[in-house]
Amino acid sequence: MADTVREIERKYEAGGRTAAARLPDLSRAAGVAAVAEKGTAELDAVYYDTADRRLAAAGITLRRRTGGTDAGWHLKLPAAPQGARDEIRAPLSASVPRALADLVRCRVRHAELAPLVRIVTRREARHLLDADGALLAEVSADTVTADRLGRGGRSAHWREYEVELGPGAEPAFLDTLEPRLREAGLRRSAAPSKLARALAETEPETEPETEPGTKPAADAGTGEPRKSRRRPAKKRGTAEAPAPVTAGEHVLAYVRAQAEALLALDPAVRRDLPDSVHQMRVATRRLRSAFRTYRGVLDPAVTGPVGAELRWLAAELGVDRDREVLAERLRERLAELDRALVLGPVRARLRRWAAARGKGSRKRLAALLDGERYLALLDTLDALLADPPLLPAAARPAPAVLAKAVVRDYGRLATRVERALATEPGPARDTVLHDARKAAKRARYAAEAATPALGRPAARLSGRMKAVQTLLGDHQDSVMARGALRSLAAEAHAAGESTFTLGLLYGREEQRADRDERELPKVWAKASGTRWKAKLGA
Repeated sequence: MADTVREIERKYEAGGRTAAARLPDLSRAAGVAAVAEKGTAELDAVYYDTADRRLAAAGITLRRRTGGTDAGWHLKLPAAPQGARDEIRAPLSASVPRALADLVRCRVRHAELAPLVRIVTRREARHLLDADGALLAEVSADTVTADRLGRGGRSAHWREYEVELGPGAEPAFLDTLEPRLREAGLRRSAAPSKLARALAETEPETEPETEPGTKPAADAGTGEPRKSRRRPAKKRGTAEAPAPVTAGEHVLAYVRAQAEALLALDPAVRRDLPDSVHQMRVATRRLRSAFRTYRGVLDPAVTGPVGAELRWLAAELGVDRDREVLAERLRERLAELDRALVLGPVRARLRRWAAARGKGSRKRLAALLDGERYLALLDTLDALLADPPLLPAAARPAPAVLAKAVVRDYGRLATRVERALATEPGPARDTVLHDARKAAKRARYAAEAATPALGRPAARLSGRMKAVQTLLGDHQDSVMARGALRSLAAEAHAAGESTFTLGLLYGREEQRADRDERELPKVWAKASGTRWKAKLGA
């Protein structure tokens, strides 16, 4: 069984000749009541990754460590706030535990996880405690030896200092310690982790390229063939990318961000973290919206099939999510009623209804994310970004191209809202309003994607479209709630139970839908001002 620990830490290195050789004295730092010496430990860790370092590129580390108080397998995933990581632990075993391998499957896919680097750390540690004896932070001085495993691997040695926040301590405590660490001659480490530094400093030696039939140049001092050392490779994903200029660069930057969000949310969905399924669906929707909105930039003959697969994924993710949201809405509405109006076992029936629809959902989602169709979709997205199907408009300056696409999606929404307002109340209007909601979402995402190029006017439009989408989304939720209440009432009636409360809830949902429909003209009037078109340059 894997355990999870939230890790928030900062790493430091010597900043000059005056830097402390040992841990600095932090006993007088604000909030520190006592300092406990924890002695010295030797930690021996082997880090695993694919041959092309897919985990390192995503800021993920997987290691098997012995020594210390937390020996075992550790998987570290980036987490919020920025700089934090979730460390997921599993007991020692000979091979990578299945629970951890599953969490990185979306990155690894069919590649092999193999030992990459061995890092041995001699750690001297102290605990900073508050007046109640609670741990504020562990401060350690680490003497590190890193060895690249495999042919041609090199070794590296360094000393670093680490401050890891204690459980329950406020992140601001790290800022409290910062001035005292600087006074001791320490500065923030340039490497985000030991693994990142090890990879940079232990690159295998490579022979220089020579013409066929020639020998490498001899070293002037030894007469032996001269070896060339390849410069340490920069960690993928850390280099500053040039700012997008063309329409194609802007659209690809947005698509790349959403594809990365999809990958980052995969382990969160597997861990059943709050709102993770919803956010993963949002990433798929944003990708599909970008493909459809910017079809003049990216060839729809290529993106169309990818969009169809994203639609499939969103639908699969939504099976349990939609039911969960609907059940929560009905529970909230039931809780609003006076107890005297709750007749019969309504709460028990709602619990059974919700449980029946959520049964096995985690297993179903895990099977979905392990499935070949999903993994093939991820491969397809990688291929699309590696060799994007750019059309001639992609080379043009971004503002004109993106503004035209945004205006087109806005016009699509305007047509649907006007059609909805002209439709008589009832099922037909419900359908048209649902179509308008989807158009509002697409217009919102179109403006959102264009904001880096078009600035504030696009950002404001995105906010206005979100307001329309929210109103229409509440209306659609009411439609779905009424359908569920009808089914629950039929079941209750067949069981000889009172249906009074379910009918009352149905009536209240009708009132909410009617209120939303009456609010729509006002919300639309506020959102549909066209001065933003001139500001966009459209």
